[in-house]
Amino acid sequence: MFQKVLIAEDFDIINSGLKSTLEELEITNISQATYCDEALLKLKKARLENNPYDLLISDLSFQEDHNQQKITSGDQLIEKVREDFPDLKIIVFSIEDKPFRIQNLCNNLQIQAYVWKNRNGQKELKKALQYIYSKSDFYISEDLRETIHPKKLIEITDYDIKIIKHLSEGILQDNLPEIFAEEEIKPASKSSIEKRLKFLKEHFNANNPTHLVAIAKDFGLV
Repeated sequence: MFQKVLIAEDFDIINSGLKSTLEELEITNISQATYCDEALLKLKKARLENNPYDLLISDLSFQEDHNQQKITSGDQLIEKVREDFPDLKIIVFSIEDKPFRIQNLCNNLQIQAYVWKNRNGQKELKKALQYIYSKSDFYISEDLRETIHPKKLIEITDYDIKIIKHLSEGILQDNLPEIFAEEEIKPASKSSIEKRLKFLKEHFNANNPTHLVAIAKDFGLV
């Protein structure tokens, strides 16, 4: 079983419940972080000390307060973690149930499990821990399996996320080919980007790129 676990969660009562679940599986080396910046720093510090974590459990939503943070959501934290810790196993424990957001976490950020924070959450978390410790398959709470059935989803790729993210930063559509070429994102041609944007707008029922960005933010894709 996992030896050293970091929990990124800003509610003490949830932290206590997660800790109890881990202890039931005889996991005792448990650390907690109530901010995303703090979680990333703890991961880096542990690696420098040659005592790295082998599992991160993270929520997606973190309430803002007087402490200014660079990383403000679990999605952003996991993206940063994947850059520095590509092999670290990650479980998301969240109330979020939007299919596109879960798909992005699974396909693009390569998390190992998604556990829905509902009345069965603690039980599902225990199953997820046991499952991903010995297997490489993705685990998702039973109550959400039908929600992300392949027939109900469109394929949102890393390429799509990059298009939407650049648009969300105020970059004009006409400037995307040049930027993609500079960043070595392929395909970078104007026609390829226009074709993919057309596909995204149709499937999200967006009227224009600005509307598409707004919808994508609602789904937690950017």
